[in-house]
Amino acid sequence: MKQYVIDGLRPQDYNRLQDYLDQYTNAAGIVGVYWLELEHTLLTPLQAEHESCFPHVVALKLENTCLTCEFLVRTKKHIRCDCMAYANREQRNWLIDQMDAILEKLAIRI
Repeated sequence: MKQYVIDGLRPQDYNRLQDYLDQYTNAAGIVGVYWLELEHTLLTPLQAEHESCFPHVVALKLENTCLTCEFLVRTKKHIRCDCMAYANREQRNWLIDQMDAILEKLAIRI
């Protein structure tokens, strides 16, 4: 799995991230796993065409000392679909920018 990992979290960082993710993302039904919805403008033509698959999301996994962000763009509605794929450059950069903005907003210095 291709991932972006932010490690070296301290207990207070974990708590702030957990509170933030609980408030601003969707829980995936597994403890510590969250769905972050991609902005519609970032979808590939195939993803945008698959309206029945909306929303397209990436998984975030928060653990005690790290936050792992998967680069797999998936749909919450289907287990498999042609529109699921690894993030393209624009989607990947957006995800990294989102994580950087969250860390900055929460004053988490890694």
